[in-house]
Amino acid sequence: MKNPVLDEKQLIAQEKLNNPSFMRTIWREIKHDKMALGSLILLIIILSTAYLSPLFIDNAALTRVNFLNTWKPPSATNWLGTDDGGRDVFGQLMLGARNSFTIGIAVTVLAGLIGLTYGLISGFYGGAIDNVMMRILEFLMVLPTLMFIIVFVTIVPNYNVFTFILIMSAFYWFGKARLIRSRALQERELDYINASKTLGTPSWKIMFFEMFPNLSSLVIVNMTLSLAGNIGIETGLTFLGFGLPAGTPSLGTLISFARNPDIVQNKWWVWLPAALLILVMMLCINYVGQAVKRASDARQRLA
Repeated sequence: MKNPVLDEKQLIAQEKLNNPSFMRTIWREIKHDKMALGSLILLIIILSTAYLSPLFIDNAALTRVNFLNTWKPPSATNWLGTDDGGRDVFGQLMLGARNSFTIGIAVTVLAGLIGLTYGLISGFYGGAIDNVMMRILEFLMVLPTLMFIIVFVTIVPNYNVFTFILIMSAFYWFGKARLIRSRALQERELDYINASKTLGTPSWKIMFFEMFPNLSSLVIVNMTLSLAGNIGIETGLTFLGFGLPAGTPSLGTLISFARNPDIVQNKWWVWLPAALLILVMMLCINYVGQAVKRASDARQRLA
């Protein structure tokens, strides 16, 4: 005689195998892609080293100027030499990588939340509300984003890292909102949305607790792929002098030394490691992001 409890457990296990969760699908895709797996491991090593660096690097010593130790080439004492103030370049590289990645993550999450909310509202309601919101969004999208960021960075009083994150987030949610809105317009026509409206479920609950879970894979893919771009934008703005406040280490701060031809040719240890680290981080994030995108596409085909 068959045990109904065992049969039910077997059915549940089989269902999980046939319809794995999105995170499980991502991991399976990464495991089968050697480049993505290697990129993920390398990225974890870089970030672990950067975020654990305060345990073996004295941050106070990094800001201390020592003119007797300026422009020293790599040695056993200073692995990547020193800069124009006699500060250790390796320590600044670790601290800069931590700051740049943290800011990239913060901007990605904050801009993603703004774009998600705007896109869900526009797509869910449709009609006149969608028309008005899209016209506003189209106007914002034609603005010269970098020029506006530079202007705000220049005129904002008490400028700090948090202010910089807010300014960047305010201008990098437009594409996300448009993407979410297009998918939300499709979802609002489905039966489960109409059933929830008929039952009198509040609109905000339908949007964030019923519609959003079905769009979560799209959001994860978009945010993963935009992370590398946000890190690059922060680094570029800091290189130009319109990024992080003076005295805050960043990868862009180290690369900005390369504006001097003498440093480019004769003091490569100051700027080259930071440039290579940015390149490696961006490639790693992009390879992992491509694997996440493939996992999302595979899940959509199964659905």
